[in-house]
Amino acid sequence: MVSAWMQVIAGLCAAVVAMVVLWPLRRSGRRGPFLAAVIALGVAGVALYMLVGTPKAMDAVAEPGPASLEQGVRELEAALAREPQRADGWALLGRSELALGNTEKANQAFARAVGLAPDEVPLLVEAAQARAQADPSKRFDDVALQWLRHAQQVDPSSERAGWLIGIAQRQRGQDAEAAATWEALLPRLEPAAANALREQIAVARSKAGDSPAPVPAEPRAKALNISVTLGKGIDKATLPADATVFVIARMPNGPPMPVAVQKHRLADLPLQVTLGDGDSPMPTAKLSWLEEVEVFARISASGQANRQEGDIDSPVVRVKLPHDGRVEITL
Repeated sequence: MVSAWMQVIAGLCAAVVAMVVLWPLRRSGRRGPFLAAVIALGVAGVALYMLVGTPKAMDAVAEPGPASLEQGVRELEAALAREPQRADGWALLGRSELALGNTEKANQAFARAVGLAPDEVPLLVEAAQARAQADPSKRFDDVALQWLRHAQQVDPSSERAGWLIGIAQRQRGQDAEAAATWEALLPRLEPAAANALREQIAVARSKAGDSPAPVPAEPRAKALNISVTLGKGIDKATLPADATVFVIARMPNGPPMPVAVQKHRLADLPLQVTLGDGDSPMPTAKLSWLEEVEVFARISASGQANRQEGDIDSPVVRVKLPHDGRVEITL
């Protein structure tokens, strides 16, 4: 027998997703098609779960799912009355009530969820945001701020908690404190996000009457010296004469787009190159902004930097910046 909990959750999730995707219908005044589509997708979510979620559903007679998001919420409430210790159920109820615009009920549900899972950082942040959403002026009240601070204590690396704490501080006129809170986030952010946050920090410091925090005038790492050679197992004569050699630096565990890249001829090997900010293909991500990079070389027969079948890549070398020595790359 398929769990009634899972039926309700599947139907609610499908209905919430449907509301988001199909909202243009509602905004355009086509309420009938909008409601019909939401209900249909909610019921379809239950049916799909019963068919795929468990093999036993193949032989079971499908029970009718919720015909609307409102009905699904009522069924979820009934399920929580039987199993009130389900923090995930209360959180789902909070999200569902928010989708229906019932902010007060959403806050009550999130409060129950936080009470059952007080150290769940994403839940604490989501519950705090729900309280701010319910406030007419979108303020984080004392309870919401308390949840955010606890989230930051549990997980000091939570960027979302730190960002929202800064907003709550600014709402209270604590501009200097907000600037300090946001400045602590900067080392953990990607360059583009860090630059955007610096603008907010400057505004907060200005409101507080402080001088803007100094921005390093000189980049931390102006250049990276790299040596590229062919390994003993590769004969240059066996490679296409018009092949291209790319020397690439990229963010560790980040997007594949290089932060610095140079293009050379195969005939130029062995190479001595210097990668710097001028080799960045993206103005929002530069070598000098990073604390660590991955460096490697690629022989491309097609002449494209993106990897193609038959390309030859060197092992990746991870380098901490600034780096004064030479990085040795062997293809």
